[in-house]
Amino acid sequence: MITKEATEAAPAAERAAPAPPHPAKRHRPAWDEVPRWQIYLPLGVYLVFTLIPFYWILLFSLRPAGSTSLVPWPVTFDHFEKVWTERSFGTYFGNSVLVGVATLVMTTLVALAGGYALARFDFRIKRGFMLALLCSQFVPGALLLVPLFEIFANLQMINSLGSVIIAETVFQLPLSMILISNFIKNVPYSLEEAAWVDGCGRLRAFRIVVLPLLRPGIIAVGSFAFVHSWNHFLFALMFLNNQSKQTIPVGLNTLMSADSVDLGALAAGGIIAAVPVVIVFAFIQKWLITGFSAGAVKG
Repeated sequence: MITKEATEAAPAAERAAPAPPHPAKRHRPAWDEVPRWQIYLPLGVYLVFTLIPFYWILLFSLRPAGSTSLVPWPVTFDHFEKVWTERSFGTYFGNSVLVGVATLVMTTLVALAGGYALARFDFRIKRGFMLALLCSQFVPGALLLVPLFEIFANLQMINSLGSVIIAETVFQLPLSMILISNFIKNVPYSLEEAAWVDGCGRLRAFRIVVLPLLRPGIIAVGSFAFVHSWNHFLFALMFLNNQSKQTIPVGLNTLMSADSVDLGALAAGGIIAAVPVVIVFAFIQKWLITGFSAGAVKG
């Protein structure tokens, strides 16, 4: 005879019984469990295609003239000596350094002022001004040659490095101001307000509180301005007529003629032009990936 207690215990036992196991699902390996050859193989192929042109430049610059060896042996530095002395690359290098550093400083200073105004102030034409900055990035530099040439001719700045510096700065400013304004927006406004309460003016608060937190952004904007002015060919070609005022990109162009090309000298000049850029990015790469306001607010 089934008692009432047994009848009530049966459903409870059924509910307490463990559910039957589900069929085993197919295991999907995580990213770190993917076979390494599937990662390294495409990266290796990409690296080979990237490094082969650089190897050929190094090969032509270090092997003797007329040699067809695929290995730069015996090593010679005659091509470097030729372009540095006979082709005036020492002068071109100094001019490029002057243009690059001056463009970096001017672009950074003006971009800081304009970026701060865009990030912290509201004014009537702010949206239109931002739209104009963005649209200016669609204008190719070649379209600016005629008006800039007329302006510099009236100012008697043709064949002056100042004309190239101003042109490069104007060309770099729109994007630099937009980037700096975004960096400043990432800095909490409360930090500036706290500095004002402590007695700092706006300029001093910006210098003491905001500016140190903008270091990654300043380095990024400055490095891009330097590299662009270092590699830009068009402005230096149009505004500089005297050989003693020309920059490295124009100097590389003089190594090529309609009849012949000195491949050894051209490769050596290319390496001279590339080394400063490589050094710059080797030193600033950690700043390019640093958080814009890391550690600004704790707790």
